[in-house]
Amino acid sequence: MRRILLCVLACVSLAACQGEEQETSAGYGLAGFDPHASETQKAACEARGGTFKTGGLGGIMTCFEVPKDAGKRCSKSSDCSTGMCLARSQSCTPVMPLFGCNDVLDAEGRKVSLCVD
Repeated sequence: MRRILLCVLACVSLAACQGEEQETSAGYGLAGFDPHASETQKAACEARGGTFKTGGLGGIMTCFEVPKDAGKRCSKSSDCSTGMCLARSQSCTPVMPLFGCNDVLDAEGRKVSLCVD
């Protein structure tokens, strides 16, 4: 009887040592990878009227869009829908995103340099 009890106790103890099933997390490995992401982003960009092409020094595919107030006269960043008022021409940026180093006007109309890659 004692031998049977020890055998059952050993089986219960070993069963408790079994690992739980691991859940897959979208943050690791290829779980969240979408092989068609580029095509999806391109279609969404073009649906908004943008142009999907490489941009910046990194050459990352980016959606370039012409803002609705492109070229409009401005005296501070809040005058533009993008928040980007070019200091030299005092006009809203003609395209977003704006790569490179540009002098822009801040929220109070002060000239500042902004560099984006």
